[in-house]
Amino acid sequence: MTDPIADYLTRLRNAIQAKHRVVDVPASNLKKEITKILFEKGYILNYKFVEDGPQGTIKVALKYDPVNKVNAIKKLQRISSPGMRKYTGYKDMPRVINGLGIAIISTSKGVMTNKEAAELKIGGEVLCYVY
Repeated sequence: MTDPIADYLTRLRNAIQAKHRVVDVPASNLKKEITKILFEKGYILNYKFVEDGPQGTIKVALKYDPVNKVNAIKKLQRISSPGMRKYTGYKDMPRVINGLGIAIISTSKGVMTNKEAAELKIGGEVLCYVY
């Protein structure tokens, strides 16, 4: 596997399409930070880090609307890839669906959303869009 972030997003996407409640993902520090952001912004219901073996796993509980059974995440889109990195400055920060979605940015101060990075006036690598 050459792109673990794309694998993480694909596992979430596949679980959403199959209407699963919980999905297990191999853990890494970057994936843990992305999971925390998704939880803080209300895109997932809950998460749990399980330390089993050398790597560990992340159990992600997906969030569905109880009435229509529609997931909170409409789209997960990988932007920067290992072969084609996408960087942005704080002045050119991307706006996802005119501010309704979030872009997850990897900066020198850690992983954060596009709005937090713009407030701190720092740029970085655009990992993905979530809406």
